[in-house]
Amino acid sequence: MAVFEALEPEDPRRVGRYRLVARLGAGGMGRVYLARSPGGRPVAVKVVRPELAEDGDFRRRFAREVTAARRVNGAFTAGVVDADADGSPAWLATVFVPGVSLGEANAGHGPWPARSVFALGAGLAEALEAIHAVGIVHRDLKPSNILLAADGPRVIDFGISVASGASALTPPATTIGTPGFMSPEQLTDQPVSPASDVFALGAVLAYTGTGTGPFGAGTPHVLHYRAVHEPPSLASLSPALREVVAACLAKDPDQRPTVAGLLDRLASADGAGGDTDTAVLPAEPGWMPDRVARLVQTHNVTDLLGTPPAEQPSPARPVSPPPAPGPRRTPPPTTGHHHPVTPASLQSAPAGPTPATRPLGVIPRPPGQSLEPGRPIARRSTVLGLAGAALTAGAGLTGWKLLTDHASDSGARPSESPSVSPSPNSTSSSKELAKTTDVPEGGGKVFKSEGVVVTQPEAGTFKAFSATCTHAGCAVTSIANGVIACPCHGSSFSITDGSVRSGPATKALPATRITVDGDAITLTVATMAETVKGRAIWLSAPLHSR
Repeated sequence: MAVFEALEPEDPRRVGRYRLVARLGAGGMGRVYLARSPGGRPVAVKVVRPELAEDGDFRRRFAREVTAARRVNGAFTAGVVDADADGSPAWLATVFVPGVSLGEANAGHGPWPARSVFALGAGLAEALEAIHAVGIVHRDLKPSNILLAADGPRVIDFGISVASGASALTPPATTIGTPGFMSPEQLTDQPVSPASDVFALGAVLAYTGTGTGPFGAGTPHVLHYRAVHEPPSLASLSPALREVVAACLAKDPDQRPTVAGLLDRLASADGAGGDTDTAVLPAEPGWMPDRVARLVQTHNVTDLLGTPPAEQPSPARPVSPPPAPGPRRTPPPTTGHHHPVTPASLQSAPAGPTPATRPLGVIPRPPGQSLEPGRPIARRSTVLGLAGAALTAGAGLTGWKLLTDHASDSGARPSESPSVSPSPNSTSSSKELAKTTDVPEGGGKVFKSEGVVVTQPEAGTFKAFSATCTHAGCAVTSIANGVIACPCHGSSFSITDGSVRSGPATKALPATRITVDGDAITLTVATMAETVKGRAIWLSAPLHSR
């Protein structure tokens, strides 16, 4: 599953002063888009569903809570940067966080070690402290509302929760929250308070430390009953972590610790003798497990937006809100700030990121727009250009951009290789491929970079495979013993024919076209990156060698 979804015809292209770029997700209140500000800053824009926006009471509550949310300045929150409660439709924009949700990071990866759970908890407690300070109770703190970034977690969606002492943004009969993470008072129609968020925080920490929620699995009614009447299951947590989580999950909100007291306990719990100076903190490198840090790295897409492209010569269209979310072949709806993926185990992946390669991120660009230029290439160097994504079923052509390393991309220009003949609708950029000393089966040379592996098993013969496999946001991180490793979903491929050695992905596709002109070689690699509503999206990348 790709990191982003392309905009659909019914999606607006502009909301307020923000240009929409891609779909990020959907939830009960509306759809979330990746957008860029006039200055190129990436933001997440939530467009409210029309049936809600037409409700005058909703708009008033929405405006009040957005006003409160804009005062939140916590280091571990994704703050509200702009909003229009009176717009048609109503919308709000928040800081875009390049990362994955806690729910995605835990899917198939097993529980976190206690020290990482403590670090996560400290960041979340600090976020709640900032949210509560302006009179907001989140009411729906859960794994999908927690984004993981290299410099700590971020709590999202606090701007559409509920102001203390005020009515929620949903009708009175509606319960806000997620089964397994809702406090007893929420489930019994009692007043909510900051203590309700403390309960949810305890459930999140239990989920992170065990791999399952504190009340197990089951239907919403079963989970609700357990949360109100049964003790949580915390036996597999370390003693120190169990003590903290159990206090958070007290049935009586008055018996739970305050956020300030909880922050002190979490920030020092992993330090020697309770010393905060020796504890791992969420803003420090290494606060996440290595396997999760690798996954987060593949979604570090801040630099994908680049310079905002010029407007297309198409008639202006009014901002029209998307329809209410309906059944579709996508992961469960989320109101997070990026599109969810479902990676499999990273247990077979190498420890730590590989410096020689950076992950491939893709993001739709309007037709005909150039990508950022690449730098001139030296003779006999191998470069990679992204020619464009051909959207089948009559969907036209859309340009896509590689997520590349700033240091290696600065000041680059497109290759001028005479053997390259991109289509009129395609664009290209350059990136020097890194050679590897690993020898493929049958001997020869191997070149690799974001999304493409090229092998030369014998003189005059070239093979190329997509290292993104069926997971467009994941690039190859290692080549060893004739095997290509894609850690995002635990798959590996044979270098000789692209066949699957392990993991859930389908066979990697070889080059579809190879052209040799003297010592200049051009290879075109195609791989089906995603299927959206039955429409196949193909990525094509010409590879040049001079």
